[in-house]
Amino acid sequence: MALTLSMKKIYILMVLFLINSLALADDKIIPNGESLYKAHCARCHHESRIGGATGSPLIPAFLKQYKVKKLSGMIKDGFPQTLMPVFNFLSDADLVALAKYIKSPMDDNVKWNQKNIRQSIISFNDKEKNLGIKDLEQVLPVVERDGGFVWIMEADKILDKFELKNVHGGIKYTMNGENIYIPTRDGWIERYSLKEGRRISKVRPCINLRNVSLSRDGNNAMATCLFPKQMVVLDTMTLEPKKIIQLDGKISALYEFYSKDKAIFTYRDKPIVGVVDTKTFEIEFTDIKEPIEDFFIDPFDEFLIATARRGKVLRVYDINTLKPVFEHKMEGMPHLFSATYWYRDGSFYFATPHLRRAYITVWKMYDWGFEKQIDIGGDGFFVKTHPNTDYLWVDNGSDTLVLINKKNDEMKKMVPAKDKQYLHAEFSGDGQYTYLSIYEEEGSIDVLETQSLKTLVSYPANVPVGKYNFINKNRQFYPRLFGLDIFNQRCQKNKKPILCMKRLKGLDDYEKRSIDAFIEAQ
Repeated sequence: MALTLSMKKIYILMVLFLINSLALADDKIIPNGESLYKAHCARCHHESRIGGATGSPLIPAFLKQYKVKKLSGMIKDGFPQTLMPVFNFLSDADLVALAKYIKSPMDDNVKWNQKNIRQSIISFNDKEKNLGIKDLEQVLPVVERDGGFVWIMEADKILDKFELKNVHGGIKYTMNGENIYIPTRDGWIERYSLKEGRRISKVRPCINLRNVSLSRDGNNAMATCLFPKQMVVLDTMTLEPKKIIQLDGKISALYEFYSKDKAIFTYRDKPIVGVVDTKTFEIEFTDIKEPIEDFFIDPFDEFLIATARRGKVLRVYDINTLKPVFEHKMEGMPHLFSATYWYRDGSFYFATPHLRRAYITVWKMYDWGFEKQIDIGGDGFFVKTHPNTDYLWVDNGSDTLVLINKKNDEMKKMVPAKDKQYLHAEFSGDGQYTYLSIYEEEGSIDVLETQSLKTLVSYPANVPVGKYNFINKNRQFYPRLFGLDIFNQRCQKNKKPILCMKRLKGLDDYEKRSIDAFIEAQ
C-alpha cells in the first residue's frame, strides 16, 4: 500500500524521534572511572594506583589539594616536563569520571613485600665527583620542593644539585658523614654519597612512607610506612630488605636513640608507644594515656616530650619507663621535633610553636615547668636557635622574621623578602651562617652572616623547604651545643677557656655532660 504524504511525514517524525531518543540515552550513560583508568592509566601508574616505573602513585591522600574539576583538567592537558601524555581525546564526562576514581578510597589490603622491594632497587650511573668538602660539620642539604631538587651546600656555596621530587620525612646522615638517605612521600629512599659526590641507588620500601631512621651502628635503615602499615629494615649499603614488620596503627614516626641500640615510635590513632631493638628488631609496646602525634626526644636521650594535635596537654615521659613525669596544658605542636633548645644561667630550655596559634611557648627542662608564652603575630611553623646567636629565629606565616632575644625576650623583626613568605631558619654547624627559606615559587635560599644579619648571597629556588645541617640534625651533638652555650656564657673571655670549663663548680649532671661533650670536640 502506497504511503500518503501525511503518513510519510508521520513516519519521518517517528524516525527522527527514535534517533534523538537514542542519542539522549547515550548521553546519559555514566562513564566508568575504573574501566577508563585500566584502559589509559594502569600501565604507568599500576593496576592498584600504587605507582609504576614511569607513573607516580595516585593515592587519595596525595590528591587532597585538587578538586575533581581541576584534576580532570590536569589529566586532559597532561603534566609539563613529565612523561605523562595529554588525554584531550577523552570527553569531559570521561575526564571527570577518571578524576573521581583516582580520588576514591584505595584497597587497604594492597601488599608490598620483599620481592616488590628487591625489584624496586635502582642503581645510578652518575659520574663520581669531588665536592671539595672542607668541613663535614658545615654541610647542609637543602630541599627545593616544587623545583624537585636537593642541593648540597657548605658555608655559602652550593656544591651539588640533583633531581628528586616529593622529599618528605627528613634527610638522615650516617655518623661517618659518608652517606645521606633521603626519603620521599611516595615510598622511595635514595642514597647519596657525600664522599663520591653522586647518587648511588634508591629503593621503594613502601607506597606511602612516613620517615626513615638509621640504627646507631649505621648498618640498618628503618623505613616507617603509612601504606601499607609496616616497618621495613634495609641494609644501608645495598638497600636490600632484611625484615618487614607489620604495624597495627597509623605511625607518627620512628626515631633512633644515639645512646643505645633502640628506636622509638608512636601511633597517631592509638595510645601506644613502641620501642624497637635495632639489633634484633623485636618491639616492646607500652600503653599510654592518649595517642601521640608530634613528639621529640630530649638532648640527653632520657625523655619523650609529646602532644596530640587534638589534645590539650603536653606530657613528658621517662624514656625507660614511659611513665609521665610532667604534664601541662598546651595546644598541639605543628610537627615532629618542633622544639629548639638552649642553656642560660644554669638552666636548660626549649621553645616550640603551636598548631594554628599565633605564639610560641618557652619551657624549662629537667626541672620541668612552663615559663612563658610569646606572641609572634601569626601562625608559625618553626622556631630555631644556635649557641652562636642571641636570638630565637621564628616564622609567623608572613614575610616577617621574628627575632626574640633569649636573655630578655626583647623582640625585633626583619623582612628578608617583602611580600614573600619567610620559613625556617637553619644554621651551619658552627653557627657562622644562617639559611632562610623564602617559601615561594619564585623564592630563594638566603644565606646570612648570623651575627650581623647581613645577607651574603641569595640563591633562586622554587619553594625551598627543609634544610639539614650535619651537626644540628644529629641529636648526638646536642649536649655539645649546650656545652658551647656554657662556654660562651662563662669561659669565652678567659685566657685559658678550656681550663676554665674544667674548673667550673656547682654543676648538675646535665651541665657536666654538656661540658664533657664540648671539650671532647675541641
